[in-house]
Amino acid sequence: MVTTLCCPQDDNPLSYDRLNGEWAQWFRTAQRFEHKVPAQDRGDIRHSIILELALTRARDGNKPFSEAMMCRIASCVVADYWRKQYKLTNGLDCGSCSQKQRAKCKADYLYSQCPKAIKIESLSKPITDENGNVTEFGDTIADDKAIDIGAWLDARTFLLSCPNRLIQIANKMRNGDNLTPTDSQYLWRFRKREQNTLLAM
Repeated sequence: MVTTLCCPQDDNPLSYDRLNGEWAQWFRTAQRFEHKVPAQDRGDIRHSIILELALTRARDGNKPFSEAMMCRIASCVVADYWRKQYKLTNGLDCGSCSQKQRAKCKADYLYSQCPKAIKIESLSKPITDENGNVTEFGDTIADDKAIDIGAWLDARTFLLSCPNRLIQIANKMRNGDNLTPTDSQYLWRFRKREQNTLLAM
């Protein structure tokens, strides 16, 4: 379901042509400021400005609502948009710094060189090692839960060549069952044989 501001007779379902009164004025104010954000967010900022103007009007009641005031509100909405964008991409905003630091950044226009900003790296960024091999950055991050393929293959190979009787004994030990004297003797003999094999190596 699509909610629109228009009538069914309108050719464009997103048309604002039928707005009148203050709503039309708020729409025109929003249009003047929406170009200050990226194209993909202009519809959102337009509605945010209109909404903020409507909320302000509702709070103020019958007080005069000049064009300068509307422009100031729209400007604040755009500024809030950029603060949120900056925080989203850098992990903080200017509110994280002291007033002295903010004054310095403002005086020297150091916003692009923020010392506290978090530098975001893409996990698909190619990394070249000293041998010239290229791998993705994400592949270099250690994973504690990753399976040790070598050890897993060794264990699997061992189990494939392992006698069934020994696997049954291992299951008993894992489950906490008592081994019969025969099982204990079989396990002892197997261990002894493996130790002798290791010593021979």
